[in-house]
Amino acid sequence: MSKIVVDPVTRVEGHLKIETEVEDGVVKEARSTGNLFRGFEILLQGRDPRDAQVITQRICGVCPQSHGIAAALSLEDALGISGQILDNARLIRNLVQGIHVVQDHILHFYHLAALDYVDIAALEYYKGENSVLNSVKDFIMRGEPGPFLPRYEGDYRLKASLNQKVAAHYLDAFEIRRLGHEMVSIFSGKIPHSAGIVPGGVTCRPTMEMITAFLWKLRKIRDFINTVYLPDVIAIGRVYHDYFEIGAGCRNYLSYGGYQRHGTDPDADEPGSLYIRGITSAKLRPAKLKISKVAESVRHSWYEDYGVAKHPRGGETIPRYGKKGAYSWVKSPRYDGQVFEVGPLARVLVNYAHGDPAITDLVDSSLSELKLPASALFSVMGRHLARAVCAKYLADNIEKWLFEIKPEEPVFVEYTIPEESAGAGLTEASRGALGHWIEIKDKKIANYQCVVPTTWNASPSDENGNPGPIEQALTGVKVRDRENPFELVRIVRSFDPCLACAIH
Repeated sequence: MSKIVVDPVTRVEGHLKIETEVEDGVVKEARSTGNLFRGFEILLQGRDPRDAQVITQRICGVCPQSHGIAAALSLEDALGISGQILDNARLIRNLVQGIHVVQDHILHFYHLAALDYVDIAALEYYKGENSVLNSVKDFIMRGEPGPFLPRYEGDYRLKASLNQKVAAHYLDAFEIRRLGHEMVSIFSGKIPHSAGIVPGGVTCRPTMEMITAFLWKLRKIRDFINTVYLPDVIAIGRVYHDYFEIGAGCRNYLSYGGYQRHGTDPDADEPGSLYIRGITSAKLRPAKLKISKVAESVRHSWYEDYGVAKHPRGGETIPRYGKKGAYSWVKSPRYDGQVFEVGPLARVLVNYAHGDPAITDLVDSSLSELKLPASALFSVMGRHLARAVCAKYLADNIEKWLFEIKPEEPVFVEYTIPEESAGAGLTEASRGALGHWIEIKDKKIANYQCVVPTTWNASPSDENGNPGPIEQALTGVKVRDRENPFELVRIVRSFDPCLACAIH
């Protein structure tokens, strides 16, 4: 056996280390390590419960909107006002979080993952309107390649014309992200770390001018998704067909559901939400999710070991660096004792398993273009395709929600902080299932626990020896060149890890 260590994995949020044991060129065992420690759950203790919405957004500069919403939902649950949130507030939250997630998916594909498949060093001088591409070429030729080089030299297969086109879209995607950020700011004040989403609703009373400005930008983004993003993913998928066959991982999928269509009980089975709360597996059979079965193990994490996995309601965060057998600052969330993947692929598969007609049509039509069965989704390229499908599905619904807003009508309900209470806020962030749990005593935060998407996906082994989703996805993969293990980083990046969140 020999080791291959990638430290750090670049083009992901935060510091991720991947260590693998390789025999005859095949990965036999993998370890995913989240480095650094931040301690948000500790610093929240003793504070005013309303501080959580502000502070937890600082967990991540990439997905602060989702943390803000999860924090607001958890306090609303503790206050007993979840069912009282006004429709305007519900819709504005959907818009703010939704468009933020859409632009985040575009960020991931073009700015974090596409360079695994696009050969920037082989660019020809670009003759189209995007002259910036020529500046990139000049930059590389002058021997100043960052951030594009150095890198692992993958098996770049795209024809020159497609390579050039996707590279140009890499630059176009910056403009699309800018539009997305502007749209978040219309209803939420600023980005990142907005002040627009608060317990009880939102702070912005909508106007026709806001709705019109949002709509104009939204249609540009929808056009980019329909004519550029989704076609690019399918085009690269055709060339890298074999990446629909590797990186499957645990083949269990979990979604908390999110984006309420109507003012329904957020703790119900989510029939009124865009994404369905549930679980599924490779058999694609629908099943309900019971939040009581979520628990976190710390057996192989640098925290004081509390023996068995605990539900977040009673979770603890007591750092213990150097603990024997531990190798990560990431905890190990499990559902009913089993390993589950979360994220865009999980959302798509849960909705697909439940027979959502819009998702089914999008998935089946995309797979038809690639001449692939649904089982091909359990893969590296399957995650990229699912992320693009999520972007389109969400953007299409955002326009519908926009027209349901009633200008100038109220957006907030009053409340008082109780002496003692507890609540949970569950949503779907860009990278998957996000949960915040709050416990209040003497009108202060007594305990706060966050279980974030990359905590699920980048988790170390649990007390039963079950490796996390990324670790399982790497196991069994053949590495052609141990000095240039591009297969490993392609698999890892397909999960879109955010270690800043996972080591919160």
